[in-house]
Amino acid sequence: MTSPLVHQPDPRLDLQLERVVDLPPALVWAAWTRPEHMKVWFTPAPWRTLDAEIDLRPGGIFRTVMQGPDTPPFENTGCILEVVPDRKLAWTGALGPGYRPRPADFAAPFLMSAVISLEEAGPGRTKYTALVVHGDEASQERHAAMGFREGWGKALDQLVAHMKSVA
Repeated sequence: MTSPLVHQPDPRLDLQLERVVDLPPALVWAAWTRPEHMKVWFTPAPWRTLDAEIDLRPGGIFRTVMQGPDTPPFENTGCILEVVPDRKLAWTGALGPGYRPRPADFAAPFLMSAVISLEEAGPGRTKYTALVVHGDEASQERHAAMGFREGWGKALDQLVAHMKSVA
């Protein structure tokens, strides 16, 4: 069955980063699904990932705690939507673990869902696609203005460097 989040990206609502990286899909998958790796690469420096928790099943928790150089820690907790080992990981911040809707007073700069897709792109290489889906144009614009492309690109560079160092 195809994920409901796999669709033709809408430039008014979605942001996408696509790149071929010099790692096999299994290593990129491990970086995304093992908290000990996520804590190393997930936030673009000088930000840090203080904690990560992943219950790798639909309905499971996808949680990170991030901190900027001059900010208090910030927790993001979401719900995993789809898991296809070495191929696809999808989660949303609009729901909490167990598919529980966020409370009405939930405060966040925007809500988003994300789909990380991995395809083999030759020996030891992966076509990496991060699709981030927003509910409205204002949320997409806020995320873009925060530096989506630069931040997610730098985090991907950190992922590659980290996984090459542990492989």
